[in-house]
Amino acid sequence: MDWLLHSQVTIGGSPVLVREIVGNVFGLASALFGMRRVVAAWPVGIVGNVLLFTVFVGGVFDTPQDKDLWGQAGRQVFFALVSIYGWYRWYQTRHSGAGTGVQPRWATTRQRLELLGVGVVLYAIAYPVLKALGSWGPQWDAWILTGSILATYGMARGFVEFWLVWIAVDVVGVPLLVQSKFYPSAAMYVVYGLFCVLGFASWWRIQNRAAVTTTPEPVVVG
Repeated sequence: MDWLLHSQVTIGGSPVLVREIVGNVFGLASALFGMRRVVAAWPVGIVGNVLLFTVFVGGVFDTPQDKDLWGQAGRQVFFALVSIYGWYRWYQTRHSGAGTGVQPRWATTRQRLELLGVGVVLYAIAYPVLKALGSWGPQWDAWILTGSILATYGMARGFVEFWLVWIAVDVVGVPLLVQSKFYPSAAMYVVYGLFCVLGFASWWRIQNRAAVTTTPEPVVVG
């Protein structure tokens, strides 16, 4: 445990905590399980959330980086909370006879508009709060936090679009994390982005197959 909490390695001439690497490995495992719609995606993800929360608030947990990313830390808390909801929802779906944690589907127009509205409100709240907390790059940190909340909720509901939101988060997250010297997290964001593309394609195919299966055949009269 002491090794996990305090050990460091040097990457690009800068010290990096081992727990940042381990936390991102758990995050990657969660993404892989999510792509395969395995319920274990949620508890595995929670472990990574706890570890990464301690990484992004360096002023509290004594990390080598001199920049606090409160949006990154805050989203870990939200991830853990929503993961409990997603864990329960996928568990219920699996044991209802579906065989997997969730059946992918496109969100309805109303659901998309609701998510867009929630996203605008969350960003409007997150930006001034993160700026007041002294978060580095608060405008980008606020988007990452907002997008992460929407994507995690979409994953729990089984919306195919959640993969696209994650890609948008990764596009912003990589340069932010590189500039703030969280190199393992930046590298994982690149990997996450690739898996998000694969995950989106996979869920899209599954949704299309389900739509074809459930579409009733036309009745021929005469």
